[in-house]
Amino acid sequence: MALIHSFLMGAVAGMRAMTPLAAVTNAARSGRLPAGTAATRLLANRAAAAGMLALAGGELMGDKMKTAPDRIVPAGMAARVATGLIVGAALAPRSQRGLGAALGAGTAVAASYLAFNLRMRALRRYGQTPTGLAEDAIAVGSAALITRSALSGR
Repeated sequence: MALIHSFLMGAVAGMRAMTPLAAVTNAARSGRLPAGTAATRLLANRAAAAGMLALAGGELMGDKMKTAPDRIVPAGMAARVATGLIVGAALAPRSQRGLGAALGAGTAVAASYLAFNLRMRALRRYGQTPTGLAEDAIAVGSAALITRSALSGR
């Protein structure tokens, strides 16, 4: 049960690569992640936090553009794997950080394909912007709830 947050945040990374980083960065900046790890120190850095938030915002806006690449292209998958690794490790118990990282990355890959297929089906019926906004709401809301739940259990 201790790795459920790593798993769930990996699923969010499958929808939006930068949203989980922004959520975990926010937690690190406010001192709610365990100190003493390289990931926590990086995420708590003011410049890194600002960068993560800017990237997340840009991703949310860019996703609605017709020229936005599919999330399953190599660059998109690489971003999701990296995000899943980082947030999976950051949310895992100290003794299980490696497993949390692997779980976050693996779940991000699987969720990318699932979310891509669901989005393509919804897009044909509702259009790009409405489906993107719905997916944004799910990703941002889920990331906030997962982070809050993970931190309340520490």
